[in-house]
Amino acid sequence: MSPTHPETIDLPRLREKIERWARELGFQSLGISSGQLTQAESHLLEWLDRGYHGTMTYMSRHGSARTRPHELLPGTVRIISVRMDYRPEDVVDSLAGLEDLRNGYVARYAVGRDYHRLMRRRLQRLADHIADAIGPFLYRAFTDSAPVMEKPLASHAGLGWIGKHTNLINKNSGSFFFIGELYTDLPLPVDGPVTDHCGECSRCITACPTGAIVGPYQLDARRCISYLTIELKGSIPIELRASIGNRIFGCDDCQLVCPWNRFSQPTEEIGFALNPQFAAPPLVSLLAWDEDQFLRNTSGTALRRITHEQWLRNVAVAIGNGPRDQAALEVLTDRLAHPSPMVREHVVWALAQLQKVTRPVDQQ
Repeated sequence: MSPTHPETIDLPRLREKIERWARELGFQSLGISSGQLTQAESHLLEWLDRGYHGTMTYMSRHGSARTRPHELLPGTVRIISVRMDYRPEDVVDSLAGLEDLRNGYVARYAVGRDYHRLMRRRLQRLADHIADAIGPFLYRAFTDSAPVMEKPLASHAGLGWIGKHTNLINKNSGSFFFIGELYTDLPLPVDGPVTDHCGECSRCITACPTGAIVGPYQLDARRCISYLTIELKGSIPIELRASIGNRIFGCDDCQLVCPWNRFSQPTEEIGFALNPQFAAPPLVSLLAWDEDQFLRNTSGTALRRITHEQWLRNVAVAIGNGPRDQAALEVLTDRLAHPSPMVREHVVWALAQLQKVTRPVDQQ
């Protein structure tokens, strides 16, 4: 529903208020775009044509509504994009979490509360502030929850540029942040995009463990560890398992090596604080979780995006990439009787990998 008398609204002044409300709600920045995504649409169609989306068939659904906001929400003329930082610890601490292969590594966006719920609630409160000021208006809030081209929209709104790893980078804050949107019919003043500052740097490309960044600004999701450990529901391709290392949910490598993240700041949002049980969890204990333990321990987190079977699959692979000790052998052997063929397959693979390790079995 649009305001009764939109011509009476001081739009520049309203925009100033929206920015202030956004900061008060915990968003670090806000930008506005017109939602014109012609280039992004062309890039998406080419990406889909190459099959880079793998089993993510939802990326090809909804026709052009994904790249044409007014088709998803008729009447949309502006997109309000917001940014919320989530980095829970120093980059060096995250890198250290990848070194001890006895422990699992969880992508740092998932070590606290589920950002989907938190950000959607904050976006709703932002919309409520606007409605209180001008009356009912047309809007819809999104946080990675619908066919929305979030990164291109945020880029057009000036929140950053899309880097060579295809993540959004902010010159002053790096890339460890979430983004969300309000689609609206309010013709607010728009921002312009910022320039690309990746330059000749290619650290993200060379750092990718599985070679998923097949070229600057080109990601083959089928090789991406985030895809393999979260989106993929079936077996992880054998040729990629060893490269996954101890990453059991997502991957941060391309961000951790990005020079712009030296400017990123630890989050002030208590909900994104590092949950101790996911800081550096011992893999052998994770594989022993039954389904009830998994559901209980991951409640309210983004880890619930995967099933217990996927969890055991991921952890088994990580153990197979680690040191050969008695605890690892025993917990894997116990899982050989699991009812899931997928879990058993990855457990067998992990045991075979450990048999290749020349270091003697640790009997302690």
